[in-house]
Amino acid sequence: QVQLVESGGDVVQAGGSLRLSCAASGNTPSLYCMGWFRKVAGKVGEGVAAIDSDGTIRYADFAKGRFTISKDDAANTLHLQMNDLKHEDSAMYHCAIDFFRHGPSCHPSQPFGSWGQGTPVTVSS
Repeated sequence: QVQLVESGGDVVQAGGSLRLSCAASGNTPSLYCMGWFRKVAGKVGEGVAAIDSDGTIRYADFAKGRFTISKDDAANTLHLQMNDLKHEDSAMYHCAIDFFRHGPSCHPSQPFGSWGQGTPVTVSS
């Protein structure tokens, strides 16, 4: 079982940037899909980005051009660089993983089965 711990959330002005990190601990199979989704209280969670174990990356439309997902396999860490932040990006951001999920199914539109507690991002306008 993998444990995921997110960090890096903060209060930032519109137009600013944040870098979120997710530390993964535990045994991870060679095939997996990791990603980020965000959740606002009272609303359905929204997938942001996903990265396959082979490094293939897919983004939600709103994230393209502004957000960058990356992973450091040696450090078992997942990152999300967010630039040009907007007020509507304010949410709790969760790191997530699914084992043995890869290929086209590793897409942020598909829900994840395991995720961390999240890190809050607030963008002031």
